[in-house]
Amino acid sequence: MNILITRPLIDAEDLMGKLFSLGHKIIHIPTLKIIPAKLDPIDVKQFNAFIFTSANAVRNLKVTEQDKNKLCFCVGSMTEKIARSKGYNNTISAGGTVNALKNLIINSSQINEKSKIAYFCGDNVSYDLDLELKKDGISTSKIINYFSEKITDLNEQNKKIIESHPPDIIFVYSARSALSFLEIVKNHSLYPLMTGSKVKCISKKVADIFPIREWKKVEIFNPGEELLQLEEN
Repeated sequence: MNILITRPLIDAEDLMGKLFSLGHKIIHIPTLKIIPAKLDPIDVKQFNAFIFTSANAVRNLKVTEQDKNKLCFCVGSMTEKIARSKGYNNTISAGGTVNALKNLIINSSQINEKSKIAYFCGDNVSYDLDLELKKDGISTSKIINYFSEKITDLNEQNKKIIESHPPDIIFVYSARSALSFLEIVKNHSLYPLMTGSKVKCISKKVADIFPIREWKKVEIFNPGEELLQLEEN
């Protein structure tokens, strides 16, 4: 199959390698550029735990000193993997959704009304996790440590690849990425080559961005289950 991946290379390289080894044609069209925020290092002693809702939140973490035993709540396995590669060994993964992450934190025996949590994220989030946790009495400080900038251009080489190998499946990982992808499709007149593809979206909010009259095959998947999704097609 021809598979189009919209994630930045640093997040998609492992998946692309696996798909390629299985004989699939990979089309890589990154739709977001990640820019670190200019922040002073965070004093880790002020917080009992960290929350990471993306791998980029971990990569752009700046702290006064590293506490390897700091409790880290991670949205999914990839984010947890990056946290562990940074030296954090007290990590918990929610399995891929922010709602599951919220429930994990609320029900954690290691968190109580006296706990203070630092929530690291990008400038564009689809769920106000900090506000939801505060409703349950959990003190949460939202810290934006990176920004995402839309990429709406497409080089001629990638355009020719799409024209020669229209994608069978397109993986989209955020609402902002979806909007950027749609701009690319529109700017380069690619609708006839794309709308027959099956679009796999990370959430319903992302899926709803694709106009149903134009994109007839839009589905929701959990991150980390890309290979399973291909087996079902």
